[in-house]
Amino acid sequence: MLKVLPLLAYIGLVIYALSDLWQRPDREPYGVSRGLWTAMIIFLPFIGALAWIVVSMLRPDNGTDRRSGPVAPDDDPEYLAWLREQTRRKRKSG
Repeated sequence: MLKVLPLLAYIGLVIYALSDLWQRPDREPYGVSRGLWTAMIIFLPFIGALAWIVVSMLRPDNGTDRRSGPVAPDDDPEYLAWLREQTRRKRKSG
């Protein structure tokens, strides 16, 4: 069992690193193509997968698919101010 543990750890690291890599929206995460990252993760035992994990944790995500502003309308202060203005106008006219 002790001889199988490093192999299981390696397989687990590779699966985690590859799934994390291929879920990234960037075509070249952290300046390296996905194909090269995949090759490094698979063919460099432990080093490639650990390199991906370390780089992805230390360098912030580019955030290409993330929104910079509020996600929902009720989180947007401008929208809430607009709603208050509309309510005020309705009360005034009604």
